[in-house]
Amino acid sequence: MIILVINCGSSSIKYQLLDMKSDDVYDLLAKGIVEKIGLPCGNITHKPTGKEKMEKEVRIEDHKVGMKLVLDALVDPVHGVLSSFDDIEAVGHRIVQGADFFSGSALVDEDVIAKIEICCDFAPLHNPAHLLGIRAVQHVLPSVPQVVTFDTAYHQTMPDYAYMYALPYEYYEKYRVRRYGAHGTSHQFVAYKGARFVGLDIDNSKIITCHIGNGSSISAIVNGKVVDTSMGFTPLEGMIMGTRCGNVDPNVVPYIMKKENLTPDQMTEIMNRKSGFLGLSGLSSDARDLDAAANAGNYRAKLVFKKLAYDIIKIVGSYIAVMDGVDAIFFTAGIGENNARLRRRVCENFSYMGLKFDFEANVTQGKDTLLSTPDSKVKVALITTDEELVIARDTMRLVSAVEE
Repeated sequence: MIILVINCGSSSIKYQLLDMKSDDVYDLLAKGIVEKIGLPCGNITHKPTGKEKMEKEVRIEDHKVGMKLVLDALVDPVHGVLSSFDDIEAVGHRIVQGADFFSGSALVDEDVIAKIEICCDFAPLHNPAHLLGIRAVQHVLPSVPQVVTFDTAYHQTMPDYAYMYALPYEYYEKYRVRRYGAHGTSHQFVAYKGARFVGLDIDNSKIITCHIGNGSSISAIVNGKVVDTSMGFTPLEGMIMGTRCGNVDPNVVPYIMKKENLTPDQMTEIMNRKSGFLGLSGLSSDARDLDAAANAGNYRAKLVFKKLAYDIIKIVGSYIAVMDGVDAIFFTAGIGENNARLRRRVCENFSYMGLKFDFEANVTQGKDTLLSTPDSKVKVALITTDEELVIARDTMRLVSAVEE
């Protein structure tokens, strides 16, 4: 089954085209990424299997423009891998927020779309982008079935005392105000893949997964089940991110609104799109740009990375306490897989637990690598995530069930 997997992030669209024979037998036909959406200069990198890579810089105003670039690349006369869109048998989408509507993946229909729209309030940077992707595919491939896989589903095992906020209970009953988390597809994949990689039994383990990218979250996982995660009601909560502020004193919000005479929507825009790396540095929301600036001596770029490391250390430390120990810590996603300095800064703070870091191994980027020494009491590893494969598996399963 030829499946197109679409993974719309807050500033990117990752995609893979796979010919799925079974869960573990498949051919990757093409993959790519559209990056820096909404920034002055974006780009698309399209990698067709067996053909020359295509790279193009172009301003990408929004995700609708980004989706058009993806579809055009797949049928490009030179770099494409499809003769036409008719070759695509199913499309799978990553959806950040499904609230408590969904405990697993689902076939797309208008009821599912309506529920995803309701959840836009919970994930204002993501769900609208996901819906654009779904609608774009409906327009181009109206007869092709689509499946949605939710980042929130894996976090449904959290106990109530972890997901509830200490607000009047009626807001939970009336408006579903609670912690939902995000990146669940990645956390689940990395936990299971990482456990196998370092020789742990997932059913008898304490694991912390650090998904660090433009959007970041950390999860505490006991015996394969999430007991806590750093993102909350929306993906705004937690550590500093590309354009999101992460944790702040709640009273900062009305204080700034009064001082600046802002509406709720304007304040939401500031916290979600103008804060984080971008707000603190005044330069960029992209970690690669800031890494270059930090290496050139820019104080505020350095401050961003110091705060990011500090936030990760605090969250990881709290989860070690929650789980009464930890067997393994895994780093994944764009920054987690590629920023060796950040991984080192974080891990150096846990030497008191007997964590022994392999500094030579840590130079690796984008490849599954053990980062702890053989005598370390805590395993540390770089584990590459593959959310697209998880989505493709679920898409094949659900579409095949309908066809049967």
